[in-house]
Amino acid sequence: MRNAFAAEITELALADDRIVLLSGDIGNRLFDTFRERFPERFINCGIAEANMIGVAAGLAMNGFRPIAYTITPFITTRCLEQIRVDVCYHDVPVMIVAVGAGLSYASLGPTHHSCEDIAFLRALPNMAVVCPGDAVEVRLALREGAKRTSGTYIRLGKKGEAVIHKTPPAFTIGKAITLRSGREICLLSTGNMLPVAVETADLLTKSGLSPQLVSFHTVKPLDVDYLADVFKKFSTIVTIEEHSRLGGFGAAVAEWLSDQPPQRASLMRFGTSDEFLHESGEQEHARHHFGLTAPQMAEAIERRVFGPIRLSA
Repeated sequence: MRNAFAAEITELALADDRIVLLSGDIGNRLFDTFRERFPERFINCGIAEANMIGVAAGLAMNGFRPIAYTITPFITTRCLEQIRVDVCYHDVPVMIVAVGAGLSYASLGPTHHSCEDIAFLRALPNMAVVCPGDAVEVRLALREGAKRTSGTYIRLGKKGEAVIHKTPPAFTIGKAITLRSGREICLLSTGNMLPVAVETADLLTKSGLSPQLVSFHTVKPLDVDYLADVFKKFSTIVTIEEHSRLGGFGAAVAEWLSDQPPQRASLMRFGTSDEFLHESGEQEHARHHFGLTAPQMAEAIERRVFGPIRLSA
């Protein structure tokens, strides 16, 4: 995802001389091409992320289109006040791009985990929250974000994620993308869990179920029309995210659902639990701890649909 980001912002900067890239002392080699082509439009703000957001807001107020980039907890939690006051309150077009979201930096411990950022950012007025599912969606999200006149938060994984889209789909911030049609279960995935959601759908299909698979790349604004449709058509709707179940994508869906007439469909939410992970391990280990691997999610969904008797038969 981060390589796609670096390549796409270079292309965007070629077409729009208002684009300025700000880095929190990270990704210097990643941006070699950008710096070579646009040295005056690359600013290394150092390990001063709160100041970087203030600089970005100031640039936006003066007609530029700044993109601020660094590791997720450092560009969200560390400078939440500046995002709220400088960007959102003044309603300026700053793109905040966070790399290594969720458990991507699992081996570096809880200081580098980010399972609260969606909750923080979606609570702020004048801020869109976009969580691309693969490198293709990263590029499309950046193109759409560059057109906005308000703040945009784009949440990336790290590197090596599988590319799910073979061809670029139609992409609009606030509109979900159906990847696979089904009849019984609807899997709504956001962010870098999309490849795992694909594996989960494959396992459910082998069990005789018919899952629909959706990339819900935008958490705010939520695609409520799509939600209204799937809650009419499916008996079980499942949200999948690498973020806390408190305040994240699944919580946003549950909030929307609480304001609707009673539904016959049930909602399942997969995400991290309300705890810090005090264990060493890579991302896959962390996902297993929180029940976010494809076999774990498929089994839990089958148990919900079939019940324990069918599974033990």
